[in-house]
Amino acid sequence: PTLASVLPASGPATGGTSVTLTGTNLTGASAVTFGGVAASSVSVVNATTVSAVTPAHAAGAVDVAVTTAG
Repeated sequence: PTLASVLPASGPATGGTSVTLTGTNLTGASAVTFGGVAASSVSVVNATTVSAVTPAHAAGAVDVAVTTAG
């Protein structure tokens, strides 16, 4: 999978922010991580969109990753 955007691009360190991730080849996404910490409520909307709820994490930028079967 390839991510093109994460909206909103920021949120509180306490987590709980609903985010929309867009990109390509997202069908079958089974997990989303923010800084290596698993997101909750991961839902595949379509082949280019996934939604998830951010976990709590330290303040600052984090890497975002989507795991798919492919």
